[in-house]
Amino acid sequence: MAQRWDVKRMAELILAIKKAAVELQRISGGIQALDRNVEQILTSVKLLELNISDLVDIYEKQIA
Repeated sequence: MAQRWDVKRMAELILAIKKAAVELQRISGGIQALDRNVEQILTSVKLLELNISDLVDIYEKQIA
């Protein structure tokens, strides 16, 4: 049986992480350690966004 994924929910959660990281960066007051770590988070979020878009493509092809 094929695995069912809630890719829409995954995309929503990834966006929430991204928004939280951007907000944290905005209020950091220029704390370098915080800004560097947020940049790493945003890099990871970008990879998640790319992964989820691939997953959406695969999922959509399966249900088509």
